Amino acid sequence: MTDKTFLEWPLFEDRHRRLAAELESWAAGALADLDHTDVDATCRSIVGKLADAGWLAHSVAEQPGQALDVRALCLLRETLARHDGLADFAFAMQGLGSGPISLFGTPAQRAAYLPGVRAGERIAAFALSEPEAGSDVSAIRTTARRDGDSYVLNGTKTWISNAGLANFYTVFARTEADAGAKGLSAFIVEADRPGFAVTERIPLIAPHPLGSLRFEDCRVPADAMLGQPGDGFRIAMATLDVFRSTVGAAALGFARRALDEALRRVTTRELFGAPLADMQLTQARLAEMATAIDASALLVYRSAWTKDQLGRRVTREAAMAKWYATEAAQQVIDMALQLHGGLGVVSGTPVESLYREIRALRIYEGASEVQQQIIARQVLAAYAESGSGRAR
Repeated sequence: MTDKTFLEWPLFEDRHRRLAAELESWAAGALADLDHTDVDATCRSIVGKLADAGWLAHSVAEQPGQALDVRALCLLRETLARHDGLADFAFAMQGLGSGPISLFGTPAQRAAYLPGVRAGERIAAFALSEPEAGSDVSAIRTTARRDGDSYVLNGTKTWISNAGLANFYTVFARTEADAGAKGLSAFIVEADRPGFAVTERIPLIAPHPLGSLRFEDCRVPADAMLGQPGDGFRIAMATLDVFRSTVGAAALGFARRALDEALRRVTTRELFGAPLADMQLTQARLAEMATAIDASALLVYRSAWTKDQLGRRVTREAAMAKWYATEAAQQVIDMALQLHGGLGVVSGTPVESLYREIRALRIYEGASEVQQQIIARQVLAAYAESGSGRAR
């Protein structure tokens, strides 16, 4: 039932179309009726399924200079999200958690971690946020002090996806005090390192593995650093530059599923002796939903195409895609729930689950308000650089 005509757009190559068709066929069987009672066990199971089917190959770039295919990542996240939110989460975190290694890792670091991620044997996590440093990365307080051939980490992280589940964490810490964003560095920290602990698990309205971390004199070898001292902010932003568009793609998947569910409901539910779909108000809602979905898809895949084909930073495009697609998906899902009437708020129904799933996407990897600020700054900078902003 889901509209596939967007795959005809020139933003895609034939390999992307084949990927979408193969993934759809696989997901319809492998992700049907997943049991979410034990979230950790389900996530591990999903990672194994994704690995066995070869889908995790798209989440890593094992060879130096190899680029991640952002259009493929977006197609994967969109399709997985449409079938199961936890499946999308499991795939996304394998990519995001190991992304800094794909983009900046040495040959030794790539060899040590990426094959395991691809095989589903190593679960990854991205440890950036702190109690007082979420969207403002430059406010990170976790420290990493050089001590001989090691670094000693101290501090806390929170809102960390896969906390307690991951085998290793990409951790961002301050190696130079009073240097703002320029004083940050990135490290690969194994989950069994002495001094590392998961201090709490955080329950969410749509259950996912999430928690807080503590580092108390946690010693890691110097070669666990990614890049050079002070590269942390650049590494974090470059990683988000790749994966932020995929958050919009996940939202797009949720929205498409909501429209599918709404169409099924309004064409089978009668009201005053006629299908609900015959009412003009219903048709207006369906038109809004379909248009918002296409607009989101255009922004998401424009950003992904630009990254893939032009190879440059897509800060503006990715922020637009993430902001618009997540906000639009929230509205689409809300309209779908409304069209379901009382059934829409029954726990466990598809639209009720989607309503809980979508809410976090408007916050993580930069809340909507942060995306708006990023977009505005990019627009203002472009205006100034064009010369139009000069005083006359």
